[in-house]
Amino acid sequence: MLAKNGVELNRFYARPTCSPTRSSLMTGKSPVRLGVLAPLSKLNPKGLPIEEVTLAERLREQGYQTALVGKWHLGGRNAAYTPNARGFDYFYGNLMGGIGYWDHVHGGGYDLQRNGQVVREEGYITHLTTKDAVKVIKSRDKDRPLFLFASFNAPHIPNEAPEASIEKYQHITNENRRIHAAMVSEFDHGVGQIISTLESENILENTLVWFMSDNGGLIPKSQLVNYLPDWALEMITEKVIGQDVEMTPRFLEFARVQLTQGASDNTPLQGGKTSLWEGGMRVPSIVYWKGKLSPSRNEQMIAVQDVLPTLLDLIDYNESIQNTDGRSVWPMLNNNEAMPLNPVVTVSGPGQPSFSVIMFPWKLVQAANGSLSLYNVESDPTEEYELSQDYPVITQQLNEYLNAFPKGKSVSVPYQETANDSDFFGGGEDRQPWAETLISND
Repeated sequence: MLAKNGVELNRFYARPTCSPTRSSLMTGKSPVRLGVLAPLSKLNPKGLPIEEVTLAERLREQGYQTALVGKWHLGGRNAAYTPNARGFDYFYGNLMGGIGYWDHVHGGGYDLQRNGQVVREEGYITHLTTKDAVKVIKSRDKDRPLFLFASFNAPHIPNEAPEASIEKYQHITNENRRIHAAMVSEFDHGVGQIISTLESENILENTLVWFMSDNGGLIPKSQLVNYLPDWALEMITEKVIGQDVEMTPRFLEFARVQLTQGASDNTPLQGGKTSLWEGGMRVPSIVYWKGKLSPSRNEQMIAVQDVLPTLLDLIDYNESIQNTDGRSVWPMLNNNEAMPLNPVVTVSGPGQPSFSVIMFPWKLVQAANGSLSLYNVESDPTEEYELSQDYPVITQQLNEYLNAFPKGKSVSVPYQETANDSDFFGGGEDRQPWAETLISND
C-alpha cells in the first residue's frame, strides 16, 4: 500500500550497519563525523555523543509529543544515552541490538522495557511492537502533534517467526529464507495495522510516514562454514573484520551465526550488511502522505542524513543546526525537483573500518589499507567495473574530500572486548536485564 500510493525512493542510502544509520537519522549528520563507526556493543559505556541534539528533542521543543517503540541501539549502559534522556517522552522496546523474538534477550541480558522499567511480557516482539505503537497513537494527546519512531527489529536475525506464518512459505526450500519471509510478512502486517490506526483515528491525511531500512540485508555465506574447523573459521573471520583479534570459542560461534544465518537477498546489488557495496547501504524507502504526495518513483539520491532536515523544514524549524551533512529534500519529494548533489560519507563495520564518499553518480571506497576503488553507481549499479585508473582526477578529488572530512573519535569499545563477550541475539539469560544495569553518570 505504501509503495503503491507513496513516493518510492529508488536511490535511498542508509549506512551498512544499524547504529551508524540511527545516529544519522537522529542528527542529520554522518556517523563518521559523530564517531559512531559500527554497531554499538552492549559493553559500550557511551553512545550517540551526548552533545548532539536529537530529532526527538528538536520536535519536542516545537510542541510534539515524542515516542519510540522498538529498537534504540544508540546507547544502553548509561542513563544519559537512553531514549528517555534523548528527547523521547515515551519508550517501549530494547536498548541494545537484535533480540530474540520470543525470549527478548540480547547478549545474555533480558532487553525489553518501558520507560526504564523491565517489562516481562510474553509474545512475539513484532506483535508487541505493533500493539504498543497502536496504543501510543490511540492514547496520544489529541491537542498536540505526535512524532512516533516505530523501530521494528524485524527481519534482523535470529530467524524466528510464528509457525502459522512459516507454513505459508513452504514452497521456499531454504529454511532460513522461509523463516525470513515469514518475519517480513509479520512486519508488513504490523506496518499495515499502524496505518489502519492512523486512518481510524482520522489523522492519516495529517501524517507523513517515512519508511526505511537501517542497512542492507545480511546475506549468507556457504553453509560449509558450519563444518569448518575453528582455525579455518578464524581465517575467514579475521579477513571479514580486518583486525588481529584473539578469538574465543564464544566469538567463533557468534561468527558462524553471522556468516550462515543471514537470509536476505540484495540481488542484483553486490554485498550486504556491514559492507560498502551497494547491497550494504542502498535500501528500500518510501515516503507516504495521503492527499499530499502523489504516487511516484524518485530516482534522485537521498540519504538517511536528509531525513531530519526534511522533517524540520516541513514544520518551519528556524534554529540553525551546526555541521549538518544532510539537507531538506522536500522539493524532490513534493515536485521531483532536481537538487544539487550532496556528498554522503559513510563507514563499513564492524572491525577495521573502510570509508566511502558518494558524490552521485561516483562512489569512492577507501579501504582500511589505503587502497582506493571508484565506481559509477548510476551506469554500473552492480559495481562490476572499478574505474580509479580511468578517472584519476575524480579519484583524487574524492579522496581529498574524504581525507579532509571531520572524523569524530570512535565511541566504541576496543573490538577485543566485544569479541570476548559477543552480542548474541536471543538465548539464555546469564546476567541482569539491561534496564537494571544502567549507570547514572557520564
